[in-house]
Amino acid sequence: MSCDLIFVSAEPSGDDLSVAVIQSLRTKLPNLEIKAIGGNALETVELSSPIDVSPLSVLGLFEGLKVYPQVVKLADVAADFIVRNDPKAVVLVDSWGFMLRVAQRLKKRAPHIKLIKLVGPQVWATRPGRAKTLARLVDHLLCIHEMEVPYYEPFGLACTVIGNPALDRLETGDGKAYRTELGLADDQRLLLILPGSRKSEISRTAPTLAESATRLVQRFGPNLKPVVLVSKSVAELVQDGTLPWPVDTHYETRVDAKADLMSAADVALACSGTVTTELASQGCPMVVAYRMGPLTWFLADKFLYQPDYATLFNIAADNEVAPEFLQDQLTAENLTEAAGALLTNDQKRANQIHEQFEALERMGLGGKPAPEIAADTLIDLIK
Repeated sequence: MSCDLIFVSAEPSGDDLSVAVIQSLRTKLPNLEIKAIGGNALETVELSSPIDVSPLSVLGLFEGLKVYPQVVKLADVAADFIVRNDPKAVVLVDSWGFMLRVAQRLKKRAPHIKLIKLVGPQVWATRPGRAKTLARLVDHLLCIHEMEVPYYEPFGLACTVIGNPALDRLETGDGKAYRTELGLADDQRLLLILPGSRKSEISRTAPTLAESATRLVQRFGPNLKPVVLVSKSVAELVQDGTLPWPVDTHYETRVDAKADLMSAADVALACSGTVTTELASQGCPMVVAYRMGPLTWFLADKFLYQPDYATLFNIAADNEVAPEFLQDQLTAENLTEAAGALLTNDQKRANQIHEQFEALERMGLGGKPAPEIAADTLIDLIK
């Protein structure tokens, strides 16, 4: 049994990227034989994963150590599946720790299979030594930023810069249609909350987002409708009754409703991650939040992480376009004050939206879509 490509993703953001590239590949070459390991989003391209990768949705050095035995076991199972299906190439999407182990196994067991990394580790921000490690294991890197390429040149790893996939992942949403579906009046505001897609994010960051949302609803009353956009992989954790969400909260789990909801929102409280770029591309102003485990944060803050900001478009702008509240600064008071200012000051909202789009343009907004560049490169690599 053989196929052309196998995609491997280990968390929702990676699933979304896999889906986008697979859709582009099928447009160009409908007869490609593609299989995939990943999450529920693969169903949108009529693929199902032979492996449950949900235990891999963790973040941080010490959090990752807790599930290390599962990472090793799943890497073995993934490698078995790939070797059995003998593809021309494997696309390893994001998720450094897991993909590293899968690549090590495939390099040893099936060196004839091409290994392509889709999104590299953030060597420009932390741990530049990973460039050498990756170059030893994979045949090609599809990276996001031009600034990444010089890190790999000394080690001879071929790189293709595709741009930021989040810029093209969502078509412009129909916010008006979503508001109508939700039954919102013209004078009602929509508060969007994005609590993260990893279990560690739900446990560390979501409680403060929920408390802030409750305070904002208490302040603005029925004129503010809270909507939580949640991945199915963590929906049970988000809705199990332990988080202090406002009473009238609506929970949205439909993948195909994401763009419309983001376009409909007046302000978002967002867990830091890829979703912030998606929000900005839909013209939604936001307040960004994040909290790591204390030891992980200490190491990142003091020794590992180099940029001044966590949000990619803030880094691109070299300015705190969207307010960020990280670690000890992440309090319900801070979030509520920042989001409240955006809800009460239309000029402030408009200014932030404008600055977000300016930063996105620096990141490549308006160019050839990243999934299309990735698909073209993959087709060349498997010829």
